[in-house]
Amino acid sequence: MDTIDTVLEAHDEPHCEARRRWLRAAGAAALAGVVTRVRAEPPAVGKPLRLPDVPLVGGGRYGEAQARGKVLVLYWWATWCPFCAEQSPLIHEAWLKHRARGLEVLAISIDKQEATVREYLAAKGYRYPVAMNTPALASVLPKPKGLPVTWVRGREGTVVYAEAGQLFPEDIQAFEKYL
Repeated sequence: MDTIDTVLEAHDEPHCEARRRWLRAAGAAALAGVVTRVRAEPPAVGKPLRLPDVPLVGGGRYGEAQARGKVLVLYWWATWCPFCAEQSPLIHEAWLKHRARGLEVLAISIDKQEATVREYLAAKGYRYPVAMNTPALASVLPKPKGLPVTWVRGREGTVVYAEAGQLFPEDIQAFEKYL
C-alpha cells in the first residue's frame, strides 16, 4: 500500500514541496481523527493505465475508446468535500480551455447517491464527464482514501502525474505541458 508521501513523490517539483509540507501539517491538525493517508494503489508514474468502460452520471459511457490518444485527468471527488469544492472549478476551467487540444476529464464521485451528484453538477454548471465509483471501476482504479486525488494519463496511455490532496491553480495549469 502506498502512503500519501509515495503518491506525492510521483510529482516532486521543488516549488511545490514547501506547500505540500504545510498542507500535510495543516491537514493533520484540521482533520485529527480523520483518515489522512491515501491507500490507493495507483500505477506508478510511467506505467500503463487502462480504463474500464463505465456509465456516466446523466447517461452515456466513458472508457478506453474515448480516452485513447488524449490526455486524461482522473479526479476522485465528492460533493461534500471542501477541498474538492475549491479544486473542481479549476478542473472544469482547464477542461473547457484545453479539450479542443485533447484534454479529457473523468471525474469519479465517491458519493453514495447519483441524484445528489446530478443536482450538484447542475447547480455548479460542471459539464465534464462524471462517473460514480462502481465495483467495475474500483477493480481497475481502486478508490482512494481521502480526497481529492488526481491522476493524469498521457496520450500514450501511461500515468504522467499522481497527486493526493488539493491542487492549486498552478498545479492544474501545469497539465498543459502534457498536451
